[in-house]
Amino acid sequence: MDRHDEALHSRQAAVRLLILDVDGVLTDGSLFMGDAGEQYKAFHSRDGHGIRLALDGGLEVAILTGRTSGVVEHRMRDLGVQHLVQGRRDKGAALHELLEQSGHAPDEAAFVGDDIVDLPAMRRVGLGIAVADSHPLVLQHAHWVTQAPGGRGAVREVCEGLLAAQGRLEALFAEYVDG
Repeated sequence: MDRHDEALHSRQAAVRLLILDVDGVLTDGSLFMGDAGEQYKAFHSRDGHGIRLALDGGLEVAILTGRTSGVVEHRMRDLGVQHLVQGRRDKGAALHELLEQSGHAPDEAAFVGDDIVDLPAMRRVGLGIAVADSHPLVLQHAHWVTQAPGGRGAVREVCEGLLAAQGRLEALFAEYVDG
């Protein structure tokens, strides 16, 4: 393992709080709106299962998004996500508040983003993660870039990567294989 891999592994192993953006991370960034202004979002089921694996593996999961959506609130409640921060364009300030509320230090947090509005949060945590199809500036500042694009398995990839680095993934998988 080279020094870059060792440093990434160390950052992954330290994470206790996984913070996710929504549009472009949990979705592919498409915004669907009806005539009356109602919003629709498509979430990948494997990303949802990744979130459940992360929660079962002892990680806390939070949402930090600039938009406000009942669809997001419903989906996160369905998945068991406790921390939901919506409608906050200043993600740096929102991150600070979220860390205080959750009792975690910045180096215990990971943030997954895709666009420049995510950089203030991404640069203040121990592990800044960009999905594969992120803005080039976000890719430049990431500690880790996923192979999968946003809304297409990137969150699952992150959840499994964190759990593997912490030595918890095999036991979680064993429940399905052996169960």
